Amino acid sequence: MAKRRKVGNLLALSLLTLLMQRPMYPYEMASALRTRGKDNAIKINWGSLYTIVQNLEKYGFIEAVEVVRDGRQPERTTYRITEAGRAELTDWLRELLSVPDREYSKFEAALGECAILPPDELVVLLRQRLDALEKANAAQEAELTVVQTQIPRLFTIESEYYQALRRAEADWVRGLLAEFTGNTFPDLDGWRRFHETGQLPEHILALLEQEGKDTTAT
Repeated sequence: MAKRRKVGNLLALSLLTLLMQRPMYPYEMASALRTRGKDNAIKINWGSLYTIVQNLEKYGFIEAVEVVRDGRQPERTTYRITEAGRAELTDWLRELLSVPDREYSKFEAALGECAILPPDELVVLLRQRLDALEKANAAQEAELTVVQTQIPRLFTIESEYYQALRRAEADWVRGLLAEFTGNTFPDLDGWRRFHETGQLPEHILALLEQEGKDTTAT
């Protein structure tokens, strides 16, 4: 089970990694993250970067080593990682790499409610998604091939992982579409009749009835 971190935002993980290399001030950290494309792997709210830096300092993971002011510019504070920060970073990385965690996606959430739409409309939407996935995957593969001639593979494996996930998604969507178009998806006709008549299939009504009984019992 994942630990509850004092600073749990994944941006903190990247900031601690940057400070393992050398002391930096926040604007410098943001520039380095953008240059390295870290915002492709981590959902970054740039406006929260300073807050995360402050929290890392609050809990003793980093410390200020220099405060300078250039003319009328705001003060610029340079930070370095502490021993506690090094320990937190390595422990956090070991956990993230070794312990699978439940991650949620918008697509998964939509699939859970897709019965609201007629199956034939769902087929159209999934074909649009598959087309977008295939185009994006081809572009990413070409880009990664070029990047790996310039940068050691060690620094691109997160892009490989993302690409593998998108390929797997495309394969899964392609297989689901084959079930719909081949009419092998279970009770596809009943799904269509529901959208045509508003009448739920008997086995769905039975499930809803049982669900109501279970809710009442609890």
